[in-house]
Amino acid sequence: MSSSSCCTLLIGLLCVVLLGGSLSHGQLSPTFYDTTCPNVSNIVRGIIEEALLTDARIGGSLIRLHFHDCFVNGCDGSLLLNNSATIESEKEAVPNNNSVRGFGVVDDIKTALETACPTTVSCADILAIAAEESVSLAGGPSWNVSLGRRDSTTANRTAANTSLPGPTLPLQTIITMFSDVGLDTTDLVALSGAHTFGRAQCALFSNRLYNYNGTGNPDPSLNTTYLSTLQGICPQNGDPTVVTNLDLTTPDVFDNKYFSNLQALEGLLNSDQILFSTTENNETVALVNNFTADQTAFFDSFVVSMIKMGNISPLTGTAGEIRLNCGKVNDNSTESDGLLYSSM
Repeated sequence: MSSSSCCTLLIGLLCVVLLGGSLSHGQLSPTFYDTTCPNVSNIVRGIIEEALLTDARIGGSLIRLHFHDCFVNGCDGSLLLNNSATIESEKEAVPNNNSVRGFGVVDDIKTALETACPTTVSCADILAIAAEESVSLAGGPSWNVSLGRRDSTTANRTAANTSLPGPTLPLQTIITMFSDVGLDTTDLVALSGAHTFGRAQCALFSNRLYNYNGTGNPDPSLNTTYLSTLQGICPQNGDPTVVTNLDLTTPDVFDNKYFSNLQALEGLLNSDQILFSTTENNETVALVNNFTADQTAFFDSFVVSMIKMGNISPLTGTAGEIRLNCGKVNDNSTESDGLLYSSM
């Protein structure tokens, strides 16, 4: 092969790598709104800063919205759509119902952006920007968010019921679900580190406290002191909607304490603790140890994994639409009274 041919091939391969393995991502760019809505990130950040004054957990809630959106038919804002004559909302899927939150803040962001730059910024991009700003505001890393996603005109509740990794699933099942959307084991462990802030309901982990896997006993991989604390917060047959911190050490700071908690057997969710306590996957254990020892390594991997996740099957170009109301497709907007409804 000639040297010029080799050069052409290498350039082509490099482009594929940089685009996340798919040319469909080429239309996403951190500069997408530089001329049409140059203050988009500042506007999103300002709304989140205001929300944090009264809701310390909103950052974790917003990054979870982005995660739950991307894992179902890609990062297309479908999670935000409400029920209608033609839409079965993903919000009522089992992993989301009475669980995902933050829709009101998304509405506030959309209202501000429609005032500043009408019909320009998609709801899918709002979720991506809000995730980055939430992490940054909590002391975590910042990154250039690739933008240019468009909004879906459909939702997929069936996929939301089957595609979202749950807190009680076996580790290998979770690894497979990540692989199904192009994310590897490093991505799994790095993205799980987002549980360094936010809260979780008793319903998501109470099975570990009293009758783990039908044994009649608590989860043996749970620190006994931490177990007693959690049993006090979530008594047997108590209110399943009570929340507690995902990270008992620094609950509102984005840092690597989540991973040292796992080493101390103080991971809240089974899907968290199993990353370290597993006897079947040395790779996840090694990653937990590495991220515990080196916060910079965690931050660097987290940024790479967030960008990869944000590149899952976006709608770009003329596909989809730019919703004027994150809870409704534009075809139905004439039925609206002008209010935003994604918070319903």
